[in-house]
Amino acid sequence: MHPTATPTLYVADRLLHTDPVSVVGNGGVLVRDGLIAWAGPMSEYDAAIADDVVREELGDVTLMPGLIDAHVHLGFDGGDDPVGRMRRESDVEQAMLMLRSARELLGAGVTTARDLGARGYLDVAVRRAIEDGTAEGPRLLTAGAPLTVTGGHCWFMGGEVDDEGEARKAVRRHHKRGVDLIKVMSTGGYMTPGSAPWHTQFTDGQLAAIVGEAHRLGKQVAAHCHGVEGIRAALAAGVDTLEHCSFTSPDGGSELDPRLVDAIAASPSYVSPTMNVDVRAKMAAEGWEPAVAELYRRGAKIIASTDAGIAHTPHGDYAAGLEALAQAGLPPREVLVAATSRAADALGLSGVTGRLAAGLSADLIAVDGDPTVDLSVLRAPRLVVARGLRFALPEPRAAFARVPA
Repeated sequence: MHPTATPTLYVADRLLHTDPVSVVGNGGVLVRDGLIAWAGPMSEYDAAIADDVVREELGDVTLMPGLIDAHVHLGFDGGDDPVGRMRRESDVEQAMLMLRSARELLGAGVTTARDLGARGYLDVAVRRAIEDGTAEGPRLLTAGAPLTVTGGHCWFMGGEVDDEGEARKAVRRHHKRGVDLIKVMSTGGYMTPGSAPWHTQFTDGQLAAIVGEAHRLGKQVAAHCHGVEGIRAALAAGVDTLEHCSFTSPDGGSELDPRLVDAIAASPSYVSPTMNVDVRAKMAAEGWEPAVAELYRRGAKIIASTDAGIAHTPHGDYAAGLEALAQAGLPPREVLVAATSRAADALGLSGVTGRLAAGLSADLIAVDGDPTVDLSVLRAPRLVVARGLRFALPEPRAAFARVPA
């Protein structure tokens, strides 16, 4: 990434605000010392705002806030067997993979992401490397190893706890090691043999202990929850975000509970539905409607997330998750809010990022076309600026040539 020594004024044919959504013609964003110093129509720009401004004319593009992915796994590679690779690799190998994943997210226009599961606090180390400029990547919020029961979903990351005392101690240990939030597995999951997504993993008392201790320490709680009872328990415990929230039934389908959906909509919790390229393909092939469609219709607060890194979900394919949200019935403007300002609010970053406003971090991207009309233009950003630093967008990665043995 390339720091700018002098203030830079980025000027584009269109400027997209997302709170509320509006498109301004001939707009600009002034970046100074890593922050947005001014944003608006160029007809209102005052040259006295800054001296020695470098003006960059971007032309026929839309300049908008950087994107947010509320659920990623940097330690998974998005291939056929991400869990197997994680379990085989050393910590050094995992750290190298995580740094690559972070760059792929940034290349997709993601300037902020939450890593919701890593072993050995490697996510904290990667976050610090990005913060101090050693590595390139989005702003990271880290959770360390997800809290799970012995042998439960993602036990191999090292977060097993089995009673309220162990749960509180694990939260405190995570806090001591510098995580930003706590992740808890309220239900089982698909990627761990012997773990069923429709089964709950913790008692109500254990979940309450985890959430209470995390909130006491000023940390949010993200709850992985697929089945109805696990969703209900997580909501009752007061978690901040409901991850997946798929209402999965034992037959692999969905068993929506309208009263629970309404309770979610009325609560302070946000729904992080992990929509991605795989989900989009399933909807297209099977005519299947995910739970997020009804959650949106009933007023739940939806934020953009992809579960990037799980099988067949590359970190660089973020835009496919936004297209999947639209396919589920969210209007493009609603999707854009879910990927920017609302996601920032949900993650406790409303005063940091998610909007083009003076005083916030200079996290912005430029794309061809108008994303309020066509979300597919987000697939290939023309410009990515994170924390005021311009990222040199890579060429599409080609397969390595293989030399016969």
